[in-house]
Amino acid sequence: MTGTVMTGKVPAGVPTDSSQHDSGSTRIIVADVGGTYARLGWIDAGGSNEIHDYRRYACAEHPDLASILRDYTAGTPCHGAVVAIAGVLEGDRLINSNLPWAVSVEQTRAGAGLAWVQLINDFEAVANAVPTLAPDTLSPLTASASSGVSSPALVIGPGTGLGAAVWIEGQPPRVLPTEVGQASLAAGNALELDIVRRLLKDRPYLHNEHVLSGPGLMNLYRCLCELRDATPVHADAGALVAAAASDALARETLETFCGWLGSVVGDLAIIFGARVVYLAGGVTGHIPQFLHDGRFLQRYLNKGVMTEQLERVPVWRVEHGQLGLLGAVAWYRQNRAGI
Repeated sequence: MTGTVMTGKVPAGVPTDSSQHDSGSTRIIVADVGGTYARLGWIDAGGSNEIHDYRRYACAEHPDLASILRDYTAGTPCHGAVVAIAGVLEGDRLINSNLPWAVSVEQTRAGAGLAWVQLINDFEAVANAVPTLAPDTLSPLTASASSGVSSPALVIGPGTGLGAAVWIEGQPPRVLPTEVGQASLAAGNALELDIVRRLLKDRPYLHNEHVLSGPGLMNLYRCLCELRDATPVHADAGALVAAAASDALARETLETFCGWLGSVVGDLAIIFGARVVYLAGGVTGHIPQFLHDGRFLQRYLNKGVMTEQLERVPVWRVEHGQLGLLGAVAWYRQNRAGI
């Protein structure tokens, strides 16, 4: 099943080259697989970090990850693959609630016809890309705005889920992947308490992704409609964001979302002792005006005796759509190059 493959203009920062080698023995696939799209390219195992032949696949149009890799290699023979993907690897299988299919490492490798496949957490990959970020891809959300990479660095972002990882400087650097999206969602004011109560009516456990993600944004919107005795009129997050300029409930949803996200980011910065925070994820790129209006920052800093400490920890919004691919390249160079 081939489905839709998008091969148009490559996003800024990801070079492309459709030239082919005589053999795929030196080509390594680098991939970033989320709940909605899979983004693939390849690098030369012994060459530069340049990413070639970028393509984007709609995950729901394919029966499994192997079919996407197999479709990609049909015209571009490759040797192995580093796949940045949301979830936790338990033995051969990936634990993930946001993908349209189950993932087995060995079945994926065999089905794709590759010599090896390495799965890494998607935000582990994003964190590996942190040292490569150019200053013009960073937009400050805090008054403290030193752009030098500090360690530990917290990298977090809402997309189909909520991902986070911690980058720790060293030779080689280390990355601590997390499952922050599955941790309990904590309310920080009266409105959030009301939202938590309503969400708990339908489920025994409420985690961060139920609100702080693309699908969570719609959960939040429906809760606010219920609280305000209004009928939901927006069917998806894209429509909600587009309506925010004229729709008071859509605007309140995004303001509440950004404030709540700021509170969670502040908690994590304290927990991990972060010296810098990078805010990534598919959702953040669509709502910059709400992230910069002050609600995120107010809740980020509202941490009692830790406020003064957090005032020295800058938060950068990352304006780069291909961190997962760049991080997969970095992971390969650090862990498999030369094997």
